Order: sequence, then structure tokens, then C-alpha cells
Amino acid sequence: MNPYVLTTLLSSLGLGTTLTFASSHWLLAWMGLEINTLAIIPLMAQHHHPRAVEATTKYFLIQATAAAVILFAGTANAWATGEWSMANMSDPVATTMVLAALSLKVGLAPMHFWMPEVLQGLDLLTGLVLSTWQKLAPFALIIQTSQAFDPLLLTALGLTSTLIGGWGGLNQTQLRKVLAYSSI
Repeated sequence: MNPYVLTTLLSSLGLGTTLTFASSHWLLAWMGLEINTLAIIPLMAQHHHPRAVEATTKYFLIQATAAAVILFAGTANAWATGEWSMANMSDPVATTMVLAALSLKVGLAPMHFWMPEVLQGLDLLTGLVLSTWQKLAPFALIIQTSQAFDPLLLTALGLTSTLIGGWGGLNQTQLRKVLAYSSI
């Protein structure tokens, strides 16, 4: 890959994460998540192998679905509260949709089904970026909006992810699948 293109894509990853970290507005947070997704797609598909293209397509579809749900939930919350602020999540339907979409973006159990298959089709460096850096922005949104979520639900998601990630990685012989399950 051309070094200028690689530099642009990696700086776009940093820009998207920083934009999401600094946002208190749902539209800016969504924009940061989309910049992150669009910056990693060419890195995932740079090896012209059918497994890499399949993994890239699966990742794009999952992330686009989660982004659409986040945008819809932000719109529903803005409709109910009259503002786009992430601090004022009072609509229970919008709050549940945001948590489900962010869980899908991060790959928390039980929304983790896509992670092992996607990481299996990527090279190790791209898989490492996908399982670490790409999770920072959605985790930041979960932390910023955590006061709106039920603490028992967040605890259940965390415990379920820990158990499925630990048990799923026990019997794996391929490094990418171990990385995927440890990332869950």
C-alpha cells in the first residue's frame, strides 16, 4: 500500500476516535464512528484474498447496521427530549437501542457472533487494530452514557462477555480466533 494512503487511513482512525471521545452530541459521535469504520475498510481489504474480502464485507454490514441503529436511537431520543445531547438519555427505547448497537459495534456477548469469523479472514496486524483500537470509541460512548443504562444489564453484559470470551478461546488452535475470543 502506498505510504501516503496508509498515513491518511491511520490518521483517519485517530481522527474518528478523537472525534467520538470529544463529542457530547449524538451526530458527532456517529460521525466519529463512521470515520473509524470507513478508515479501516481499505486496510482490511488490502490483501486481495477472498477471505479478506468476505471478512471486510461482513464487518461493513455489521458496522453499518449498528451505526444506523445508533443514528435512529439518537433521533428518537432527540424527538423525545428535544436535544441531541448524549447526557440526556431519558427515552427507554432509545437507551436500549443505543446499548444494543454499541454492543454490536464492540462485539460484546451476545452480539459477538461476527468477531471470530471476521478476524479469521484478516492478517494479524489488521486484526490487532480491529480488536483493540476500533473498540475504543464505542467503549467511550458506553462510558459516557452509562448513567442511562441499567447497572444490572451492564454487569450482565460484562459477565456474559467474560464467560463467552474465556470459554470460547480455550479450545482454539488458531491465533486469530484466540485473539477474537479474548477481544470479546
